[in-house]
Amino acid sequence: MVRRPRAGATEQEAGDEVPVTLDGGNVSTAVVRIGDTVRKPAGRHTPAVHALLTHLAEVGFRHAPRSHGVDDDGRHVLEWVPGRMAHPAGPPVDAAAVGRLLRALHDALDGWTAPADAVWDCPVPTDGEDLVVHNDVAPWNLVLAEDRMVLIDWDASAPGTRGWDLAYAAHGFVPLGPGMPLRVAGDRLCALADGYGLGEAGRHRLAQLLGPRAWSMHTLLEDGRRTGTQPWARLAEEGHADVWRDDATWIETHRPSLQASLLA
Repeated sequence: MVRRPRAGATEQEAGDEVPVTLDGGNVSTAVVRIGDTVRKPAGRHTPAVHALLTHLAEVGFRHAPRSHGVDDDGRHVLEWVPGRMAHPAGPPVDAAAVGRLLRALHDALDGWTAPADAVWDCPVPTDGEDLVVHNDVAPWNLVLAEDRMVLIDWDASAPGTRGWDLAYAAHGFVPLGPGMPLRVAGDRLCALADGYGLGEAGRHRLAQLLGPRAWSMHTLLEDGRRTGTQPWARLAEEGHADVWRDDATWIETHRPSLQASLLA
């Protein structure tokens, strides 16, 4: 949930049974590719994530990896999707396309009931529990495959809201922060909302959530630094908390302009 590429940042060749370590993640460790699967340590949340991904497969949502359950070594087995990551190389991803993907995802999950014993592992409190959302839609979690875009790293999925998920995506895909020309930021933010099909009320809500969503990440990292909770303490020491603080401050400073772009 921080600014670095996820595992599988480039296509790799692997034998059917030879594990290939996938580097690049800030949070998940010991992630490997074996043949056409990815194996990562399972947790209490894994059954809920498996149920979510199984539902998405059943309704024909093509922008998520298939989940194959847990192997004999206690690892979550997921489909390997060849392609390149949207971050850090290459031109910016079309913001409208990201908006369309998110709308399709949210529509596919709207009304879905998670298992009664579902346990989620989202470290950031959300602003509601309207539906289960990804919570980490960002360029470092988007694979650009030959025929589709695929969201990976679903471990932070949990009940939330469409606006909370969209605000986080806006931060990464616009992106929102110092150094981004305000006019370009406004245009890409509007394109994201257009792709999603966001109405006037939703655009007002999105503008209001951009700052709090960025601050929520800063709070997570600073709390981790204060309490020594890993991996957040380490990431804060590496400077990620400062990045989120600067981005959140920039967003709040320019919120009137961003909102005007959304409503134009």
